[in-house]
Amino acid sequence: MTLLTQPGRWLVIATLTLVAALPARAEELRIGYQKSSFNLIVLKSRGVLEQKPGLTVKWVEFPAGPQLLEALNAGSVDFGMTGDTPPLFSQAAGSKLVYVGYEPAKPQAAAILVPRSSAIKQLADLKGRRIALQKGSSSHALLLRALDKAGLKWDDIQPAYLAPADARAAFERGAVDAWAIWDPYFAAAEKTGAVRVLASGEGLTSNQTFYLASRDFAQKNKALLDAVFDALTHNNDFIAQHNAEAAHLLSAYVGLDQSTFEQVLARHPDYRVRWLDDKTIAEQQKLADRFATEGLIPHPVNVADIVVRH
Repeated sequence: MTLLTQPGRWLVIATLTLVAALPARAEELRIGYQKSSFNLIVLKSRGVLEQKPGLTVKWVEFPAGPQLLEALNAGSVDFGMTGDTPPLFSQAAGSKLVYVGYEPAKPQAAAILVPRSSAIKQLADLKGRRIALQKGSSSHALLLRALDKAGLKWDDIQPAYLAPADARAAFERGAVDAWAIWDPYFAAAEKTGAVRVLASGEGLTSNQTFYLASRDFAQKNKALLDAVFDALTHNNDFIAQHNAEAAHLLSAYVGLDQSTFEQVLARHPDYRVRWLDDKTIAEQQKLADRFATEGLIPHPVNVADIVVRH
């Protein structure tokens, strides 16, 4: 863990206190994360959870939320973070997962991008276009809401379901007309100067972040989840007070330059983790209903059925 000088020394004391509060018995925590799991990546880089004797932490990276939740349902990981849409597709598929926490909304951290010279000037111009996105990801929700705003149906576009790295390659070679994507891929594309933001999530979607676990793990390890959430919330304090250092840690791990992550963190400054409240559940239910109405998930789901209450 990085030792801090004043005024950040109190964060070290707080972090050590939280780590000491973790259960003393020997156990393993397998955490699924992705390149957009900024709080988790900084926590991992600082080695906070690993300081507890008897706790083994295994970190497993995934390209996006849908793949992470597949692994979570299969029992390959215990706990992970995704955007708002993957849990809906997972629940509709019968997965035995539960919501255990969320971070504040980040609508500006996702966008629909087009080439700077594109003839696409407004959302209505997406009609008939080929658009890259990760199926079942938060970008799926963003694109659906954008089409709603433009008065278009899902069948009015040609979705190209691609993981982020493949989507970027397709976008850059002109194989697709637009790309629905989230940070840090969004910020990295912006930095090239070759893209134009057709629409961000502002006014379209909250682009919520959720933490999920297997139902069995959540029921048996509430004390461990409490401690992890406390560690993540104090890690949020570290990110807020040491923005440049946090951006450096993210840059070193992800491989994008530090200035890209400074932009990412500026767009989403709050990573505190909370148990889900009624308002958040209701908002997620509206998104679930919209996917069901469009036939993008096989049947309606009741989000509250898989929420762990504090």
